[in-house]
This record gives sequence, structure tokens and C-alpha cells, in this order.
Amino acid sequence: MNLKHFLVALAIAALMPIEAVRAQVPSPPELGATSYVLLDFHSGETIAEKEPDLQVEPASITKLMTSYVVFRELAKGQLSLDDKVLISEKAWRTGGSRMFVEVDTEVSVEDLLMGVIVQSGNDASVALAEHVAGSEEVFAQMMNAEAERLGMDNTTYQNATGLPSPDHYTTAHDIAILARALIEEFPEYYRWYSQQEFTYNDITQPNRNLLLYRDSSVDGLKTGHTEAAGYCLATSALRDGMRLISVVMGTESESARATASQALLNYGFRFFETFKLYAAGDVISTTPVWKGEIEEMRLGIEGDVFVTVPRGSQGSLSAEVLVPSTPIAPFEQGQEFGTLEVSFDGEPRLQRPLVVLDEVPRAGWWGRTTDGIGLWFDGLFGGD
Repeated sequence: MNLKHFLVALAIAALMPIEAVRAQVPSPPELGATSYVLLDFHSGETIAEKEPDLQVEPASITKLMTSYVVFRELAKGQLSLDDKVLISEKAWRTGGSRMFVEVDTEVSVEDLLMGVIVQSGNDASVALAEHVAGSEEVFAQMMNAEAERLGMDNTTYQNATGLPSPDHYTTAHDIAILARALIEEFPEYYRWYSQQEFTYNDITQPNRNLLLYRDSSVDGLKTGHTEAAGYCLATSALRDGMRLISVVMGTESESARATASQALLNYGFRFFETFKLYAAGDVISTTPVWKGEIEEMRLGIEGDVFVTVPRGSQGSLSAEVLVPSTPIAPFEQGQEFGTLEVSFDGEPRLQRPLVVLDEVPRAGWWGRTTDGIGLWFDGLFGGD
């Protein structure tokens, strides 16, 4: 191999215990659902699925995006939880599930969010949409813009409620993408999804997510139901540091959607586990560098790296660091350089770009000259 001319291929045998034996994983449970997805929150990997990209009516699971858009506006400082929202006649007249706001009254953004999240209020959803965007139609454009940004490629919104409308559809996979983003970006608001009841205007209504009452590990997310959509449920649960997200669409009853979701969650937690392989900023590799003020630069990753595998199969994980040849300074901090590849049972599982952890300025005239001579000799006499 040439001097300072290399391709690093480092097998990390110590990543997990080598004596571990891969477990045999049974098939996912049979569910009476039109479609479903089960994925790990940290790794983003899908554990089980059925027709994940089938376009279906989302019903009130639409309100996950309604809340997400409002959360984004709160984060931007365009909105405050204490802001008062004037309830329009349109919001007041909106049918279906309701928070029971009254026309021409003022309700805080926080109370309306609770009405959306806990009570699934269509009136609260319209009121928030009108307050944020001026009209529900313009708010739907904001919803679609966020869906596009998140990569929800098979989703189109027409309203903030999920009431049936032409060209208002999504998929189980897209809902899981949204749920993951909501949990990750807004933990301070996500806690509201575990609230079992909310009282407004002297009317107390329970959260329709039955798993909040059956399983202490479940802390969200949202139910949905229309005649066309059937009974739907997006759920998340956290057990021993592992968080799963399940989305079940098109079941026959409120009980059936809860039972199906519970079965998926139990399956995922029982037969799979998720590991944090690297943390953001960890030094994964060092590499010699030409014409720099320092002779080696440190390489790492910008975000944490997680992987989900069958329980007992940690020893089947391996990793490689692939670095281009002849790195020549300067390099900026955060500049991409090389790739981390993680494999499972010898099959590629994920790739992440490596980044330069510390700035590498160009060397002075003498350092550049001597390294230039070294590069010339390396090219003249070197060989693999």
C-alpha cells in the first residue's frame, strides 16, 4: 500500500459479543387490518409491515399533522400557547368529534391543542388552522408542505380534521414518519399525547387510545375513525430505553385497533432490540492527511447511529470505515469525508457519511513543499 495512500476497511469485531447466536424470529402476528407498520424510533428501521404504502383515508390521525404544524409555529416564535383564538362559526359548526368550543368565544392555543390531542376535536382543529393560516384551506397547504419536507411521499391533506374529502389520503408508512418526527422534535409537547382525559367547558372527555389505560409503556399517539377509513391507531411505547412506533389502519372496531396495535408492540419488544453503535461526535477513525498543519485528522459522525436487530444476534454486526485516498488539506470542521458502513450477517445494513471533527488548516510553505515531494515519490515508487 502506498505511503499515506489507503482505503481503511476496519472490521469492528468488538462491537458486540462475538459469542452471541442469532435468534430465530417468528413471523409477525396476523392482524385484521388493511395496512400496518411497526418501526423502531431510534434507528428508523421497519420491523414489520403490511401494505405500508397503500393510500388510505387517515381519519383523525390527520390531527397529528395539524398539531405538528402548530408545534412548528410555536418553535418559530410565530405563536404562543397563551395566544387567544377567536372561535369562528365554521369551527363551531364542524361536525364529528368535538371539544365543544362556543362561537365568538376566545380559547387559548394550549387548550385548543389539548382539545385536538386528547379529545380529537374537529372544532378545535379548524379553530387552530384558521388562527395559524387565516383559513383551513391555506393551513392544508402548510400541512402538505411539511409532509413533503418530511418525505411523506404518498400523503395529501385537504383539511385539518381528517373528515372525508377527495384527495385526502396517507399511508401507514407516512404516518410513522410523521410520528417519529413529532416525538423527536417536540418532546415538550409529546407528553400531552399520554394524557387520558381533558376537561373543557365543564365537559370531560377521555382519550380514545385504549392502550393508554392497558399498557403503562404506551404514551401516544392518535386514534382515527370514519366509515370509509375504519378504525385506525398510531401508537408509541417505550420499554427499557427502546421506543417503537406502530401504525394500524382499517380495522373493524375500536377494540380491534387496540388489540392489533398491542400485538405489534409486543412482537417488536419481544423479538428485537436496538443498539446505539456510535454517538454524535465520537471519534470513529483517524487518517493521515497531506499538506496540513496536523498529520492526522479525526473522523466521526454528526448524529447518533442506532441499529435494530433480532434479539441475541449482536455478534452478527460489523462495521467498516471507508476513507478516500490521499486526503490533502485544508478541511473544514463538519466537512464530509468517507463513509461508515454497518453490516448485519455480512449484508449492508446502513451507511452514514463521516465528517471531519476538527478543522485542518493548510500547512505553511515548507510543510506543503515537503509533503508535495513525498506525494511525488509516493506516486513514482508506491504500489498496492
